Amino acid sequence: MSELHGENVGDRMAGERSAGDAEVHGDARLFEQVRKALGRGHPVFAAATVSAGEAAVASRGASLAADFEIGSVSKGITGLLYVDALNRGELRPDTVLGDRLPLGDCPAAAVTLASLSRHSSGLPRLPRQSGTLRRTLALMLRGANPYGETLAELLTQARTVSLSVPHPRYSNFGFELLGHAVAAGAGLRFRDLLRERLAVPLGLDSVYAPATAAEVRPTAVAGRSRSGRVMQPWTGEAVAPAGDIRASITDMAKLVQALLGGSGQDGAGTEGGAPGLAALEPVANFAGPAARIGAGWMTLETKGRTVTWHNGGTGGFRSWVGLDRKAGTGVVLSTATAAPVDRHGFRLLADLPPAP
Repeated sequence: MSELHGENVGDRMAGERSAGDAEVHGDARLFEQVRKALGRGHPVFAAATVSAGEAAVASRGASLAADFEIGSVSKGITGLLYVDALNRGELRPDTVLGDRLPLGDCPAAAVTLASLSRHSSGLPRLPRQSGTLRRTLALMLRGANPYGETLAELLTQARTVSLSVPHPRYSNFGFELLGHAVAAGAGLRFRDLLRERLAVPLGLDSVYAPATAAEVRPTAVAGRSRSGRVMQPWTGEAVAPAGDIRASITDMAKLVQALLGGSGQDGAGTEGGAPGLAALEPVANFAGPAARIGAGWMTLETKGRTVTWHNGGTGGFRSWVGLDRKAGTGVVLSTATAAPVDRHGFRLLADLPPAP
């Protein structure tokens, strides 16, 4: 894995700079490109580009080591861990939830992990639960965390959920259960699975999944709504595999390097590659033939390129990760404002020249 560029950029950056009252770090050229693309709606952001195995990183309003909520990009990471568990022989695609989690004979117990990994299980987007209106109002009025359930509470919800006819339907609930089933198959909690099989092997020290606000590290960035309201961190043991992971831009760049560094054909990867790389390989249509899905990761044909990607959004953050695997390029955008960044990510990736 190549060294990151950006923390020591020589004659392009003389220490710390400022844009208005915000500190600016990293690669000057990338910073200016992202600043112009995002405009004024994102006062705190971080970005990374990867090409030819090398990465450039930049940020405004937060250090390069600060951790952002990556939202549903967590599902892409859970997909990697799922495929890695398949490669280890801990699971099979036809393993059902009831084989790994104590669900009894409820309908959800018969759902296969493979169907969960591609959002085709028949599970709803979110489970029905008491206090939904109260949580929604607390989010809107106070910026409160709408999640926070424990694994035990998640399993209680799963035991009472009704299934629809299986078809492609995005499900946070499904990925929560998938991640905890994968962890149970390894005899671990999800947060420990994340650390032992992804964060430690790849040297991603900032990658973690806090179960409570008290576990959010001092390096964490505070997120804001589009109107500027400070939002509480989105934390929870249950939601971790679907949307609770936090990471710095430096470590997200390393992850993209690892995703581009392996073969991606057999899931094992090559030296320097991420675990479970076959998660990137599309296996089914999703929202029509133009969009396909692997294990969590979406693939889209756009302007002559095949882009493998996932986005994320929480109360105070938006994120986007995209790869052009043929060109050997990748982009990460993380922003501490709940305003979309998808189109900016696609554009930045399209502007990267292919690796020679």
